[in-house]
Amino acid sequence: MSKVYFVSGIDTDAGKTYVTGYIARQLMERGKRVITQKFIQTGNQEWSEDIEVHRRIMGTGMLPEDLDHTTAPVIFSYPASAQLAARIDGREIDLDIIDRATERLASLYDIVLVEGAGGLAVPITDTFMAIDYVASRHLPVILVTNGVLGSINHTVLSLEAIRSRDIELAAVLYNEHFDRDATIAADTRGFIERYVARNFPEARFEIIPSVKAD
Repeated sequence: MSKVYFVSGIDTDAGKTYVTGYIARQLMERGKRVITQKFIQTGNQEWSEDIEVHRRIMGTGMLPEDLDHTTAPVIFSYPASAQLAARIDGREIDLDIIDRATERLASLYDIVLVEGAGGLAVPITDTFMAIDYVASRHLPVILVTNGVLGSINHTVLSLEAIRSRDIELAAVLYNEHFDRDATIAADTRGFIERYVARNFPEARFEIIPSVKAD
């Protein structure tokens, strides 16, 4: 297994924060030393609320690498896309800071799960998107999807974008938390599982149960 994975969602509300915490906990239970990182956090001030959710699910409490901001090195106050949040705060996005943070975490842990900000086409600048960051750093992707109406479209478009940039797809994780309509959810889950099996046979497809961050 690669040491660093980029966890993205099919859109902003796919449930990737909860799924990231869940798979981190599962890996920990298998004896792996695992930590999560937030790629870029928006809508917060000093601390990443997504990292706090991860830790509650993992049952670890805040870690030393959280307290020194290694796990969330770039935080903007406005809840928007990274490029808009950076512009509102009057700051530039320094990708080198993120890279250095990831490298440090990778030196300390077996697996680093980097949770993205929104979907793969979220802009970092006008000419650089999250998927460009993933491709340029050669990170395998874990894609979080769900059974909301429209998810088939969003999932297939995300997978085609991954393929077009020759990015490794490690897994597609179906988040059951949003299964409001049983008929739509079952069809969506089945379609996506078959699509992944046909087009990305090396990737895992896994169903993730609804997760609570107590």
